[in-house]
Amino acid sequence: MTTHPHFAQTSLQHAIVERVQACLKQAEHKLNKRFAMPVVKFNQRGRTAGSARLQLWELRFNPVLLAENPQAFLDDVVPHELAHLIVYQLFGRVKPHGREWQAVMEGVFKRPAKTTHSFSIANVQGTTYRYRCACQEHQLTVRRHNKIQRGQTSYRCKGCGQTLQLSP
Repeated sequence: MTTHPHFAQTSLQHAIVERVQACLKQAEHKLNKRFAMPVVKFNQRGRTAGSARLQLWELRFNPVLLAENPQAFLDDVVPHELAHLIVYQLFGRVKPHGREWQAVMEGVFKRPAKTTHSFSIANVQGTTYRYRCACQEHQLTVRRHNKIQRGQTSYRCKGCGQTLQLSP
């Protein structure tokens, strides 16, 4: 497990590492195959709860969302991200939430194959910019706002199809 060198591992982080180990054992037993323990980091940022870095055999978890949703991380986020690594080991590159991943989630971990979380992102949202279209107001991230300002891209509303314009 990797954490920032100046901070001790919290009991919640320890619980996540233990859950990764337990899920790994469950997968080994069910699939009759050995898997190495992945590197576990708590440095995921933004609105993402967790991510799997396939080639690095690494799991990253968002410490803010973890602190706010510990049981959901233990129940769903850990198996979700670990399933990505296992699928990569078994099948190589496939659709991230395709049938192979779904089979691991439901068949191995006995968890619903949900692709997104529904956590409150108020504490990880960051600065947003207000844009408008014909039908509603949109909140765009700093990254998207900057791309528009640099002329690299434009965004259209999925509802009305109009190009988004910065609100005054």
